[in-house]
Amino acid sequence: MIILSEASSRLEPTPSSRELYASTECARLTGCAVYHIPQDFSGIDCAADALAHIPEQDVETAAIWIGYIPTPEHYEAVFNALIEKGVRLLNTPEQHLRAQEFDRAYPRLEGLTPRSVIVTDPNQCAAAVSVLGLPVFVKGIVQSRKARGWKACVAESLPDLRELTLAYLSLEGRTRGRVAVRELVQLRFANKTALGFPIGREYRIFMYGKQVLGYGYYWDGDDPLSLLTPTERDHVIALAVKAAGRMDVPFLAVDIGQLEDGRWIVIETGDAQFSSVSQIPLLPLWHEISKIGYATD
Repeated sequence: MIILSEASSRLEPTPSSRELYASTECARLTGCAVYHIPQDFSGIDCAADALAHIPEQDVETAAIWIGYIPTPEHYEAVFNALIEKGVRLLNTPEQHLRAQEFDRAYPRLEGLTPRSVIVTDPNQCAAAVSVLGLPVFVKGIVQSRKARGWKACVAESLPDLRELTLAYLSLEGRTRGRVAVRELVQLRFANKTALGFPIGREYRIFMYGKQVLGYGYYWDGDDPLSLLTPTERDHVIALAVKAAGRMDVPFLAVDIGQLEDGRWIVIETGDAQFSSVSQIPLLPLWHEISKIGYATD
């Protein structure tokens, strides 16, 4: 297994960069061959030049890229440059986008996840409300803004929704020109963030195909709801496996949440290469990842 890591001394010391460093070290400890990949190609002519230090492989070798969410063009350039070296990322460019962009994942997850409508213009918000009602949860098709609190994610009225949509559309990296308007569901929670966002009972599961590589509570810190009973664990894992089967993405992160009535739902998916590990035990996770063989069966 080859690991491409964006870990660098140039990165600012943030929770994300510290997790990236920790994952890189765990990859080394579990026997993976680790090579640096720059976060962008500034000052570099092409992907082939950026990856020139990676040796050509005698047989096609599986690879994982760990870092920050790249643009579709950047991912495809790296994927193709690696193919020339006999190295194949676990997820093709198409599979990467299917996992990472909510509007591509939603048709496969429909029925397992809250109802959603994709909008590309504030003028489409009224139609979304006619389908979903109010209030609604609003996110970019790549990322939400939960860290900014409830009002950054939830629209209580049509003017609120139009305002949030307009704000999201200005954030190209989070939306790529598309905003997901979602049915607002009530997850079980005991605590809230400092900015008032409910810390819903939610878990992240890393999958390779239908194999669970690791799972853990989505939120950082202590939470009285973080521990699963054996029966609850079975429900969470079964739903993650069902979602992974529909998604057909080899290396996938699936987020599962529990509603106040006890039912479990899929929140969203992501390309596990660029997903935070949350509270998944890191060394056991990388021990399982290191055993992954050839990427495409």
